[in-house]
Amino acid sequence: MSKTVVVGLSGGVDSSAAAVLLQQQGYEVVGVTMRHLPAETTNSCCSLEAIIDARRVAKKLGIPHHLVDVEEPFYERVIRPFEEGYLAGVTPNPCAMCNRHIKFGAMWDWAREHGADYLATGHYVRIRETDTGRLLLRSRDHAKDQSYLMYTLGQQDLGHLLFPLGEYSKLESRTIAENAGLLTAHKPDSQELCFVPKNDYQGYLRSHRPEALNPGEIVDTDGRVVGEHQGIAFYTIGQRRGLGIAVSEPRYVVGLDQEHNRVVVGPRQQAESREVQVLETHYVSGEPSAETSLNGQAKIRYNMEPSAATWQVLTKNAARVWFADQQWAVSPGQIAVLYQDEVLVGGGKIAP
Repeated sequence: MSKTVVVGLSGGVDSSAAAVLLQQQGYEVVGVTMRHLPAETTNSCCSLEAIIDARRVAKKLGIPHHLVDVEEPFYERVIRPFEEGYLAGVTPNPCAMCNRHIKFGAMWDWAREHGADYLATGHYVRIRETDTGRLLLRSRDHAKDQSYLMYTLGQQDLGHLLFPLGEYSKLESRTIAENAGLLTAHKPDSQELCFVPKNDYQGYLRSHRPEALNPGEIVDTDGRVVGEHQGIAFYTIGQRRGLGIAVSEPRYVVGLDQEHNRVVVGPRQQAESREVQVLETHYVSGEPSAETSLNGQAKIRYNMEPSAATWQVLTKNAARVWFADQQWAVSPGQIAVLYQDEVLVGGGKIAP
């Protein structure tokens, strides 16, 4: 008897190719699209067009398709923390929270309630079974690897998740969809946050959280006032452009002082660091003992290659990371993760 797998169909090429591969592997495939924003949303991954494309893919493959409303948990778990993070002077990563609470949370809850054995998505990441447990590995194609956003997954999660595209490149995924006659085969990728039109987070905050417009002082690291800011929510660590300050040498944002409503600027080297504090840590293969030192390669943003580092476990929920080389613009609220070769060990949020 074949196993049933729910595939998250977004209306894009990756989830379409994942559904094709699972069908070819003999699974009973069910397509599900999560509606987490109002129907009038125009962004490509959440629009009515995306839902229609997902339904067309399901029809072409001859599989059932369901539309599941997760608008309320998406707001509470993803959008609200995103807004509150910027207001508090940190740079949040909503995609990681969407993975944890929506794609691998709410969608699995739905799949389990409807009798599915597995949940699958079109993410580029791999799972490997070992004698001692399951490992989460980077995608074979490092250019498309999405493991950075998967650090909250644990052993129980990996037991019911399937990632069919982990061994494929993007071009190969498009070929799989094209050979299946799917209209999504050459659909362009979305580069936007689904709820922030054109990735204009400043415009989003002005519209949805007007209290973010809270002017204050821009100061240098000696405390001298060098300008005025619009609100700390509109500035990020490492920012140089748009500061509106008159100084003789280039200055970058090196700190956001929420308590005193100040933006702190300094020379480039002051926006670099080799040490990172991490909170709310998760470990894929189980929590290491306190004071354990883990050597490997770490990264502090999605679009970078991991760099040699030592990860010191401090407590159940905290760690300290030392990099071999200086890291540019370490941003509180973003994610730091640790790899050992291809294996994702764990990660957490960078502390202020």
